[in-house]
Amino acid sequence: MNGGITVTWTGVSGKQYEYTMNTIGTLFKPIAGNYIFAREVRLHEWMAIYVGETDNLQECLQNHEKMPCIEQHGARHIHVHTGDINENIRRDEAGDIIEKWNPPCNIEPPPEGESEENSEGSAED
Repeated sequence: MNGGITVTWTGVSGKQYEYTMNTIGTLFKPIAGNYIFAREVRLHEWMAIYVGETDNLQECLQNHEKMPCIEQHGARHIHVHTGDINENIRRDEAGDIIEKWNPPCNIEPPPEGESEENSEGSAED
């Protein structure tokens, strides 16, 4: 990982989570963690494009299934939070962040004929 810069993401619960910023393409160790594909919308302000959790960052992020959507929305960074091997804790954290930020690639596409709501938000580092 090439991180170093910390970005704080707040969930709908008000809980704050510290993530380390990395560029897309960074090689990760095969460890558990949460991750956020993000786009910098202004200097030090981030838009969550996709939020997830995994038991193996290396395997998950090498060829992510949502990459076409992630690229379409302009994500250039992956924010990573490691340390929790407990899947339930990782899922709760991801859900807390998703519920607040409504990342476009976490949202199922609307049925044909319905339009998607614009739900952009940002975090600060």
